[in-house]
Amino acid sequence: MNLICLRKVGRWKVSKNVLFGAILCFIAAVSWGAMFPVAHAAFKHIDPFYFTLIRYGAVTVILVVLLLWKEGKQAFRLEGKGLHLWFFGTMAFTVYNLLIFWGEDLLGEPGVMVASIMESLMPMISIVIVWMFFHKRPHVFTFLCVIVSFVGAMFVITKGDMNSFLRATDDFIPTMLIFVAVVGWVIYTMGGSEFRGWSALRYSTLTCILGTFTSLVVVIGATMVGYISIPTSEVILATSPHLLFMIIFPGLIALLGWNIGVSILSPINALLFINFVPVTTLLVSVFQGYQITVFDLVGTVLIILSLVSNNLFVRLQKKASKQPVQTKLHQRIS
Repeated sequence: MNLICLRKVGRWKVSKNVLFGAILCFIAAVSWGAMFPVAHAAFKHIDPFYFTLIRYGAVTVILVVLLLWKEGKQAFRLEGKGLHLWFFGTMAFTVYNLLIFWGEDLLGEPGVMVASIMESLMPMISIVIVWMFFHKRPHVFTFLCVIVSFVGAMFVITKGDMNSFLRATDDFIPTMLIFVAVVGWVIYTMGGSEFRGWSALRYSTLTCILGTFTSLVVVIGATMVGYISIPTSEVILATSPHLLFMIIFPGLIALLGWNIGVSILSPINALLFINFVPVTTLLVSVFQGYQITVFDLVGTVLIILSLVSNNLFVRLQKKASKQPVQTKLHQRIS
């Protein structure tokens, strides 16, 4: 009887953790979906380089204070993993954040949706990376869920008109910048698995410090060659509402929530939630007078259906894999 009770408690805790992880990843994805329209409005006043540096400079300070308060000075020790932390931090806070906003700004108005739809490629990219470098072939069902969610995102963005979408990516270089940026975030997400035993706060803080330092070097270099200029106080004041939103939601809350969610769900399952990014971007546009179409509704349903289906499949797989072990244990007890 005690063994049965323990099993039920364990299952309840696992289900609760999975739900918590899913909620965190969902919040992060929604926040990132809203950041593209907000960033586009800010780029009328400030360049994406200083915009990103100021944003994550502030996030870094907040994270440092939180980590120092919660885990103490010892949490800032690199433990011989400094190079890995710098690499993953650079992938996230330099490659991803600088390039995706630079590409969006170069594309202009279409860049908002191009950046958003590119993010829905993350699950596909993660599967290819795992397959190529780790020789781990994904289950067919998970692969199908990724495809369905991607098709749903395409419906939402293209409204069934593929030509319009292709025309939005005519500018090759900015589009490639966005694509490389997305690959950078996938690598960062997968890199968290190398720091098992570390809290999400610690991983987020140390990678943010090192990655933002790399961004600082890039921004200084771009300023010295005259590509960008230091923003004036008037520019900072004009973009302060945008920066405040970007620091709190897509920056701090989404970063911590995403890393915690990934540690619970695994990178491949968490990346499925990225498909909510273009949906959120679209919903923000609704408040600007955009009219919802049938393709928007069908695409949203497909995305949600694929996420729920894969989540249930993963649970069933775990249950099936534990079944033989539990049966043997029961036989030994009997």
